[in-house]
Amino acid sequence: MSTAVKAPEEGVLVRRPGPQELHPVRTHRRRRTLELTLAVAVPVVLVLLWQLAATQSWIDDRVYPAPSTILSDGWDRAARGELWPDVWATLKRVLGGYPIGTVAGYVLGLLMGTLALVRAALEPLLDALYVVPKLALLPVFLNMFGLGEGPQIALVAATVFFFVWISTMAAVLAVPAGHRDAGQVFGASPWQMFRHVLLPASLPAVLVGARIAAGVAVLVIVASEQIAASNGLGHLIFDSRALFQNDVMFVGIVCVAVLGVLFSELVRIAGRLLTPWAPRDRGRSQS
Repeated sequence: MSTAVKAPEEGVLVRRPGPQELHPVRTHRRRRTLELTLAVAVPVVLVLLWQLAATQSWIDDRVYPAPSTILSDGWDRAARGELWPDVWATLKRVLGGYPIGTVAGYVLGLLMGTLALVRAALEPLLDALYVVPKLALLPVFLNMFGLGEGPQIALVAATVFFFVWISTMAAVLAVPAGHRDAGQVFGASPWQMFRHVLLPASLPAVLVGARIAAGVAVLVIVASEQIAASNGLGHLIFDSRALFQNDVMFVGIVCVAVLGVLFSELVRIAGRLLTPWAPRDRGRSQS
């Protein structure tokens, strides 16, 4: 950052370039190093404090097992093949419902953002359904699809649908009128208007909604598995808590956290590949 200093003899401001302007690459590297250090140091310190509290009996390690105990138990369960079926069951339900909800939400959001009559007809109904807790829809899906994977996949799809629908409709409505006018002046057809105006202008915001939906999808399916499933990470967490196996419960919680982060990051990476013109999030392209 540059600084401005007043030169008393001339009575004018003299602009002096700052370190970021004099050494932009070095400044960027230092900033990235600091960010990465903080990103790693904060969780490591918290885990170490948790480990210390458990080993020193500051907390009851029967209720809050030490991280070393959780890691050891998780490794043993993975080595015996007891953990992967639950991880795969949860992942399969998320991957089954996420694309359905994303496609449906994007198509309807695009229509409602483009056509005022469609928006006027459907927005009040969808607004009312949006505020309904999605877990409250689980009994409805159980009645519709019966026991099995159908209700879980439908619940994920419904959850994702609303996030993508809202972000898509808002993104299309936010496209500047000048962009649309320019397309009309050049005689763009409806497809050309979508391909060259609406899509590139709205897609970054749509992908932000899709990324948020990815994390929420994992949360919803885990909660659903605690209620109406015989496997999955949610069932593992709930069942182990009922059996007072708190170390197993925390293994499930850690797996949910890792699964949610990985899935969300995959969506973010896909978004970066699809929208190279969009600003990077989290300050990844700027310091």
